[in-house]
Amino acid sequence: MTGALLADIGGTNARFALGTSDPSAPALLPDSVQVYAVADFPSLADAARHYLDKVGAAPSHGVFAVAGRVDGDEARITNHPWVISAERTRIALGLTRIDLVNDFAAQAMAVSLLGTGDVVPVGGVRWNGWNDSGDRTYAIIGPGTGLGVGALLRRDGRFYPLQTEGGHVSFAPNNPEEIDILKRLSGEFGRVSNERLISGSGLVNLHRALSQIAGEDPGPLQPQDITAMAREGDVRCLRAIDVFCAVFGAAAGDLVLTLGAWDGVFLPGGLVPKLMPWLAHSGFRQRFEHKGRFSPTMARVPTLAVTHPQPGLLGAAALAAQCALKAAA
Repeated sequence: MTGALLADIGGTNARFALGTSDPSAPALLPDSVQVYAVADFPSLADAARHYLDKVGAAPSHGVFAVAGRVDGDEARITNHPWVISAERTRIALGLTRIDLVNDFAAQAMAVSLLGTGDVVPVGGVRWNGWNDSGDRTYAIIGPGTGLGVGALLRRDGRFYPLQTEGGHVSFAPNNPEEIDILKRLSGEFGRVSNERLISGSGLVNLHRALSQIAGEDPGPLQPQDITAMAREGDVRCLRAIDVFCAVFGAAAGDLVLTLGAWDGVFLPGGLVPKLMPWLAHSGFRQRFEHKGRFSPTMARVPTLAVTHPQPGLLGAAALAAQCALKAAA
């Protein structure tokens, strides 16, 4: 099978799929999706070769979305020790071309293929989908192993993803409790970024800080422990999730102001589906809108949880089609 090899590489999982390279109809082949733990492989090339051998595919082109900054031919996974060279990986896999992109460039491009059935509004403002041809600016922010941030611009009918490392901007506390949390985390990490709070490890950091403020030692926990205990009614775990959602909303609102993304914010990321039982009833939307003189404007901006099962791979498929279009020009 020819076509495009698609990969979405995070700090925990490596997702692979096959897609078409047809610029007129970019498509992700859902039956081809496989997910592996990155810890099970010494390199991206090893994981990709395992995938190709398993599905019996021989693609010509690869689009790899990676959770880290892409610097020329190389990318480092922020929350995993893989260092990826596009050229060495291309040779190892026998491909004619590999395109390395930041994972949130792919998440951003996925938005161009989403419909209203692929999102759930958080708050009362709905999204009407791609029902016009005007220029649009969208923000994308999503917590998983880390915190990804990007944007999607539509200009003159073409889509342009914006790659950023906006998850590493400094955390700005907004009330006395958050100031106390910042003091605790600053003592541990020095500089405190939004990712230190809005991510899987961030949820653990929040729970630990709240426990320390209460004079208790929570012991070692994983994010799934906190959500499980919250479902059972644990007060501190519920509070950690409340603070998480509020800080997440504040950061999403700041991103709208920074980008002028008045058309909406998309919320992908592995933690979003897990937090949906609490997100809609949390302080997320209140803190999103609470932007002083711009609060009335923010109240009109939709915030949209992405429910598509593989938005990173969907975006990689869109990027593969875009690359094919450029190659044919």
